[in-house]
Amino acid sequence: MFVLDEEHEEFRSQVREFAEKFVKPRAERVDHEAEFPMEAVGEAAKKGWMGANIPEEYGGHKMDGISYAILIEEVSRACASTGVVLAVHNSLGNFPIYKYGNDEQKKKFLPALCDGSRIGGFMLTEPNAGSDAGNQITTAVLEGDEYVVNGEKRYIVAGSNASQFLLMAKTDPDAGSKGISALIMDRDAPGVEMTCKCDMMGVRGSGVAEFKLTDVRIPKENLVGNEGDGFKIALGSLDHGRVGIAAQSVGIAQAALDASVEHAKNRVQFGKPIAAFQAIQWMIADSATELDAARLLTYRAASMKDTGKRFSAEAAMAKLMAPEAAVNITGRAVQIHGGDGYMRDRHIERLYRDARITTIYEGTSEVQRMVISGGLLR
Repeated sequence: MFVLDEEHEEFRSQVREFAEKFVKPRAERVDHEAEFPMEAVGEAAKKGWMGANIPEEYGGHKMDGISYAILIEEVSRACASTGVVLAVHNSLGNFPIYKYGNDEQKKKFLPALCDGSRIGGFMLTEPNAGSDAGNQITTAVLEGDEYVVNGEKRYIVAGSNASQFLLMAKTDPDAGSKGISALIMDRDAPGVEMTCKCDMMGVRGSGVAEFKLTDVRIPKENLVGNEGDGFKIALGSLDHGRVGIAAQSVGIAQAALDASVEHAKNRVQFGKPIAAFQAIQWMIADSATELDAARLLTYRAASMKDTGKRFSAEAAMAKLMAPEAAVNITGRAVQIHGGDGYMRDRHIERLYRDARITTIYEGTSEVQRMVISGGLLR
């Protein structure tokens, strides 16, 4: 039987206390007004949680994989928008620089990302390159000591407030996915234009945005790895990112189950609490079982991050199971709450909307099935 040790349980208590104090009170406003959760992010930075995957030598506060999953889970339990901003910043904004960048890049970029003075984003998706991420059209042409970038990027989490991005672009347009390179791009560089802040169904405060890049000049020394390494860097980074989204899904699902249990005990119909009815009991039993399975898969993938071994399949399993469980569990929560569950002034419908995106971003459920089966059938 898998049981968290005392240190992890103590950390969960710390994060939950933080989330209840700084994150949850702002969650409804963040959702209704599509407001980026800057206050909560700032408080998380004070805790060192904007550098959760980065060693202290570069300004981080590195924690083990399960602690990181607990961090994202508990914050997302209070507010999914805040949870995904922390997850993307840590897994895709700063971690790839630490893992794939050179020492000069680490010293230059990581401290500001870790102390929260800069927020990191990840630019991969394009209008014609979603699940087919290798089909990049954005180009980066080397001219002297600078790359000149042109193209469009969409669905960029935290894009509305990010200070810099890890950008994927074609340095060799004829080489397919092997022609993609990774570049660190500053938000304030001339030619970077945010064309749209997306009006989302859920995670409305996550600052998802679209960009047009016109003759953006990026110093050659901002190339991460070598030319042509970008697709490999993107896939490796997404393994880490998928653990974060799985943990976010677990947090959303936990909030929905907690609310369902409380409501079932207190809502009286036909002279008794609805918890006395088998239909409600079975929905709660199914939700609790799916949630435990999702959490265990997430923690397994999270723990494998620390081994240094490849964990693509395990991350994909967690990213497949946890989001689909979250959709099921929040759907049951709406049903258990009845009309109240469908009202905008209740948090249940927010959980339902927030859960839906987790099956899509950082690789759809269908892509996760491709990754899992590909490892077994090759």
